[in-house]
Amino acid sequence: MPPRENPTARQVRLGTELRRLRERAGRTAREAAGLLSIDAARISNIEAGRIGISEERIRRLAAFYQCDDAALIDALCAISGERRGTYWFDDYRGILAPGWLDIAELEFHAAAIRSMQATTIPGPFQTESYARALFGGVVPALPESEIEARVAHRLKRREIFDRPSPPPYEAIVHEAALRMRFGGREVVRKQLEYLIEASHMASVSVRVIPFTNEKFIEVTQAVKYVSGVVPQLDTVQIDSAVGGRFLDVAAELERFRALVGIAKRASLDEEESRQIIHHIAREM
Repeated sequence: MPPRENPTARQVRLGTELRRLRERAGRTAREAAGLLSIDAARISNIEAGRIGISEERIRRLAAFYQCDDAALIDALCAISGERRGTYWFDDYRGILAPGWLDIAELEFHAAAIRSMQATTIPGPFQTESYARALFGGVVPALPESEIEARVAHRLKRREIFDRPSPPPYEAIVHEAALRMRFGGREVVRKQLEYLIEASHMASVSVRVIPFTNEKFIEVTQAVKYVSGVVPQLDTVQIDSAVGGRFLDVAAELERFRALVGIAKRASLDEEESRQIIHHIAREM
């Protein structure tokens, strides 16, 4: 089977974790290849996510690397068993850029999600009209078919809340995002009303950083901290005007965990947040 040209973020992460286990054990790619009776180039492709690997081989490598973290090994084996075409976001493959699918995949497999937004409402809580207003303002202008695909994809991301045990989702939103009038007063008013409705979901917490906060908090970029089924699989996703990035280095994860904590301490509690959202909605 030829190497994948566009591995998903999860496939890349599986390879990254296998490489980290190997390097921690002081083993070379040639030694790992010898264990599996394959060439070193194939190990490199596995560790880059370009080639899949079976559960049996993951467990053999883990033993060779003297890794006794059963939870991590089980989590890596679970990733290796995931197949394209079995998830809703696979329907958008070839329609939207791979980064869109990676975000949905990340949320789909998350154990918990924390997000920080300074200028827009978090994606899973956006209404159809609000999302369409955002995508309609992209420069250069998008084709109508692209806008419709993006809107439909964004609305489908809400399905994580429909599960019997949805992942806890903590959204920290700056007051500035609540007052932006993207799409006009009526669109934003209905968006804020929906955000209040969503904040009552058992798995959802919405907190607002008010303008009265006097300390600068680095939330100028949209940040999503996604907890994996084991801490080693935590991931940070950062949005920017030039695209999204996925971070998984321990120092970066620690930094963004601290940043989320600072933002939460600066925000209003859930009830106070609902009150300020309601107040702003009434002003629209």
